[in-house]
Amino acid sequence: MLIEIFSDIVCPWCYIGKRSLDKVLDSPAGEDLELIWRPYQLYPTLPPEGIDRLAFLRARFGKGVSSDHVPERISVEAQAVGLSFDFGAIKITPNTFQAHRMMDFAYTSGQQHALAEVLFRYYFCEGKNVGEIDVLLSAAEDVGLERGVVLEYLESDAGGEEVHRQLARAADIDVAGVPYYLLAETFAIPGAQSPDVLTQFITRAKERLATA
Repeated sequence: MLIEIFSDIVCPWCYIGKRSLDKVLDSPAGEDLELIWRPYQLYPTLPPEGIDRLAFLRARFGKGVSSDHVPERISVEAQAVGLSFDFGAIKITPNTFQAHRMMDFAYTSGQQHALAEVLFRYYFCEGKNVGEIDVLLSAAEDVGLERGVVLEYLESDAGGEEVHRQLARAADIDVAGVPYYLLAETFAIPGAQSPDVLTQFITRAKERLATA
């Protein structure tokens, strides 16, 4: 069964949701699942070079906002799946279009899910700018992709139309927030669900498909 995961690299709930899904993949409920990550941009109008994160936060929430504060609910849910976010290390809120292009490229080599983990870790735990080409290339190397091949790809226009098409599709099927899971193009579940909820949902979807 195909699970499409609509996600953005700068979404903390998407990283939490990814870790919850990993637990499902390691269980019997994870058998016979195929994953594909789909692009979604929380901030599509950001310039290609991104924007200073503190300035971005102050524009959204006011001058009293702290750049290193991790909301309590996010912190608790992250710790439950083995994550510790370092928001204070994040200096740039990036435009994630190029990261989504590279994620799309990584699917054909079977490295997309691993790449998602690295990009999330880079951004939320190490504060790296995942909009920079050099950072993207390092992430590609971390999952075994050839740096030169990925560089050639990113310097071209390849994959751009497909990312735009998938972004438009997300709007067409009413993806209003991420993470958002679409099973077999039929069953949808939004939000960073717990492993137990994901397991139940996936199991029921498999049962309904088997009797359809």
